[in-house]
Amino acid sequence: MRHWDVIVSMLAMVIDVHTHFVPQFWREATTKAGFGKPDGMPGIPAWSEEAHLELMQQANISKAILSITSPGTYLIPGGYHEARRLSRKSNEFAADLKRRRPDQFGFWAVLPLPDVEGSLVELAYALDHLNADGVVIFTNNHGIYPGDKLFEPVFHELNRRNATIFIHPTSPCIYNNNNDKDAPGQHHHAKQQIIQFQSYPNPMLEFFFESARAITNLFLTNTVNTFPRISYIISHAGGAFPPSVERFSYFASALLDLPFEVTSDSVKEVFARQFYFDLAGLTFPDQIYGLLRYVGARRIVYGSDFPYTPGKDVVGIAGVVDEGIAGVFPDQFDRENIFSGNAETILARG
Repeated sequence: MRHWDVIVSMLAMVIDVHTHFVPQFWREATTKAGFGKPDGMPGIPAWSEEAHLELMQQANISKAILSITSPGTYLIPGGYHEARRLSRKSNEFAADLKRRRPDQFGFWAVLPLPDVEGSLVELAYALDHLNADGVVIFTNNHGIYPGDKLFEPVFHELNRRNATIFIHPTSPCIYNNNNDKDAPGQHHHAKQQIIQFQSYPNPMLEFFFESARAITNLFLTNTVNTFPRISYIISHAGGAFPPSVERFSYFASALLDLPFEVTSDSVKEVFARQFYFDLAGLTFPDQIYGLLRYVGARRIVYGSDFPYTPGKDVVGIAGVVDEGIAGVFPDQFDRENIFSGNAETILARG
């Protein structure tokens, strides 16, 4: 028996909050829209319900909270109808998995942002009728970050519902300065150009900086305090945000003349109240230490990133976690919270 098997066998369950499903219709839609190699990756990985269940058995994962990943469902600027259709179909697909296997699957509902009207409709449908566990929102939505005023109606509703947002990275965007307008009734903004670097895939580095941009945006727009009943799960242990806290908070206080306080201490207070960070990716043996300057074990959850992290690598990374976690969290109760207890608290909010 592997050491990892020994550790997880001592736990009631391991809950994976960062894992993805790839239905065939979504694969076809994203490929047709030009995302057959999303974010500069070699391609969209193979996925099936059976393969996911097999991975869960191999990695001793009892429950997986599924989500659609980058590039999401709003694929073409102005394509609101198709984004709404693809969001609904994706959420109904995930809801069927959860309905048939409630002990093994949950899901974060995808929204067709930056289409606010469509997102409000889908949000209500997903939470009220499909039993979604929360929503996934990307670090930017065709260049619009989560704290933008455009999204306030969505955040008002999420706050009213005491909801959880799983924030997942996507590729950064730049503005194309032109005079094109969006569909009638939609927020007018310049069309976006998605940046895909040719020399390396964006998940290697850019996803980390995207997480930092999104979290910084939530603080500098005061979204975190305006909507205090929302909980956030941040991918990959916060990416590049933890080492930038002192710098961003200094600039916020010294130069931005904000009507609210932003300091490293206020960031820690909000983290302790509203934020969780998942361990997806190579957070051990080193990255975890930067995060621990700002949160403790009660704010950390497990994530595999399957199938975008292949199954064999999920199991291999689990072994690295096995080797390092006891040294970082010597209290077994802390480890149990990381692997399951904290996720159970999050899911109980739904």
